[in-house]
Amino acid sequence: MTRQTRPVSKQKTLKAIALMGATGTGKSALAMKVAQTFNTCIIACDSMQLYRGLDIGTAKPSAEERQAVPHFMIDCAGLSDTYSAARWADEAADVIAMENSKGNVPLVVGGTGMYLRALLEGFADIPAEKPEVRKELQLMQQEQGTQYLHALLSQVDPLMAEKLEENDTQRIMRALGVFRSSGKTLSDWQAESHSTAREIECPVVVLEVERGVLRERLAERFHRMIDTGWMDEVRWLNEQGVGEMHPAMRAVGYRQLLPHLDGECSLDEAVRDGVTATRRYAKRQQTWFRNQTPDATFGDTAVCFDAISRVFGQ
Repeated sequence: MTRQTRPVSKQKTLKAIALMGATGTGKSALAMKVAQTFNTCIIACDSMQLYRGLDIGTAKPSAEERQAVPHFMIDCAGLSDTYSAARWADEAADVIAMENSKGNVPLVVGGTGMYLRALLEGFADIPAEKPEVRKELQLMQQEQGTQYLHALLSQVDPLMAEKLEENDTQRIMRALGVFRSSGKTLSDWQAESHSTAREIECPVVVLEVERGVLRERLAERFHRMIDTGWMDEVRWLNEQGVGEMHPAMRAVGYRQLLPHLDGECSLDEAVRDGVTATRRYAKRQQTWFRNQTPDATFGDTAVCFDAISRVFGQ
């Protein structure tokens, strides 16, 4: 279910509850329980579930789950229509406003921390990159590598370059693209531009699972996804010709399985790499939420359900 598009007020304080956490922690199952208990909807806070066709690898809710509980911000776009955190936040805020007008407090569920930050804090009103600039940078990255782009960024925007790792291709290209398109560094835009966030009351609850348990759960889930046809989905993605810099081509799991299609490794090797990458990704997510949402309630399923129940009971 995608968002409805009727006009909504952008002035009234919005109300929602965020249930976040690393991949594989069981957020979706808990969210279904909460949504059915309190008769509310779910807004997916996931940068990959936005795209149609990416179902198994993104662990989208099933058709039965979507029928039982309204879901928003899932299957919103084709692969040719890339999303940004700011765009997701604006559309998610529209859904929240629409649900609030009905007397509902929606549940924002996912693991994409930057999207949550965009919703709660907003983003600087930065102009779009020029298409020709993006193409030039993509060609440069293919020929010279990401570290070369990072060196270029260090010359024009040292503050941003210092924040980014040398292999962070997507954000390095974004920073260079902004500078080459506007003549102003991304650091300057972020410092000078106003926030686009709407006023929102949204307590954050973060679901956690003991690290050893999560590691095993992620491995089991990865193999289960393979058994249910994930490679067919990866093969379909590879045939779409969206380019290696598309977010879907760089998504954890997909990126590690794609080399198998080119004969660069066996399926067992690709799966092993995918499991390792997924575990590392989950660890980064856990660290992000601990550092970036320190005021959140952290805990297991029971703790999170109780915390959310108290909010609905207010």
